[in-house]
Amino acid sequence: MRKMEVLSPAGDMDRLITAVRYGADAVYLAGTSFGMRATAGNFTPDELRQAMRYAHTRGVRIYVTCNTVPNESEIGAIPEFLELLEDVSADGVIVTDIGVMSMCRRYAPHVEMHVSTQAGVMNSETAKAFYDLGAKRAVLAREMSMADIAKLRSEIPDDMDIEAFCHGAMCVSFSGRCLLSNYLTGRDANRGECAQPCRWKYYLVEEKRPGEYMQISEDNGTFIFNSRDMCMIDHVKEMYDAGISSIKIEGRTKSSYYVASVTSAYRHAVDAAEKGTELEQIWKDEVYKVSHREYSTGFYFGYPGQYTKDSEYYSTYDVAAVVDSCDETGNAVLHQRNRFFPGDELEILMPGKESVTFTAGEIRDSEGSIIEAARHADMELHMSLPVPAPQGSFLRKMRDSQ
Repeated sequence: MRKMEVLSPAGDMDRLITAVRYGADAVYLAGTSFGMRATAGNFTPDELRQAMRYAHTRGVRIYVTCNTVPNESEIGAIPEFLELLEDVSADGVIVTDIGVMSMCRRYAPHVEMHVSTQAGVMNSETAKAFYDLGAKRAVLAREMSMADIAKLRSEIPDDMDIEAFCHGAMCVSFSGRCLLSNYLTGRDANRGECAQPCRWKYYLVEEKRPGEYMQISEDNGTFIFNSRDMCMIDHVKEMYDAGISSIKIEGRTKSSYYVASVTSAYRHAVDAAEKGTELEQIWKDEVYKVSHREYSTGFYFGYPGQYTKDSEYYSTYDVAAVVDSCDETGNAVLHQRNRFFPGDELEILMPGKESVTFTAGEIRDSEGSIIEAARHADMELHMSLPVPAPQGSFLRKMRDSQ
């Protein structure tokens, strides 16, 4: 049975641990430089070593991004960073620039080279050219169709992996190559500092009427650059059949709860695809319980369309608390995230298990006093759960029940 990798984002150590707990085969992350998500927590050299130890002892691989487009003033710092990845035994380095690819072979020869989606791999000839440069894997452009991916798979070497996005935010520009943020804010999207001006609300100004701002609102809405989020939870079997080696979840700036929920859903989807069984509806529903924009299937089955009404995020649940510890009878120590009360209907999201719904009972503080609700953000709580919930489980509350 051919295996397909579930690849999850890790913006910091907490999110890496969450990804591993909830079933990721591999995680991708960044050091403090040369990654495309400068606002994520990211990892210092010492944290990279800690991350490798944690993941590798649990059989999980780590790929490190080095996929910015470095200018002449930055290129001299790349060798030291690649030597660090070699030293900490990173499993892969994700690169865009062909000069950096050349340096990978010299300074990190035992680290797999993965060609970033930023490189815009759209066909088998491009993939084979990168293979000849030493690439073990191509992260395909989001603009590829499922049929073209299957054709590409049949044309490239058998030992070359292909990775494709399955979930998360999409960019209005081809393979993320955008200068809009640079122009409007001075923040370079190609160095991980994108301000996401494609999500902003825009108005028109007529040439001879300076200062008169007219809203764009008739047919295409006001958010004229806004793209939908990708969701392939219903089509993982097709991704598997197309020969994709690894499905990638976008979201290194997203919360640990997002990582847990989406990783868990796609873990079960991949397991079902590999076994040739139908994915249970509960896992399809799971991706709607996290914050997201309007979903689409990207370019896999045609043009995804845009959602121009707004750029808001939607979610049906809020995280109420996170489990720090829990004994065999369900007595749990929690940390509060959002207010909830005795009598509220809650749901427990747990690693590797179906969610459990229950009614919140008595809540106590760290001193054992009964309270009606958490008085302070992130305060310690004690309560009884209907099942033993592993550390890192999430209690969530449906928004409609607030």
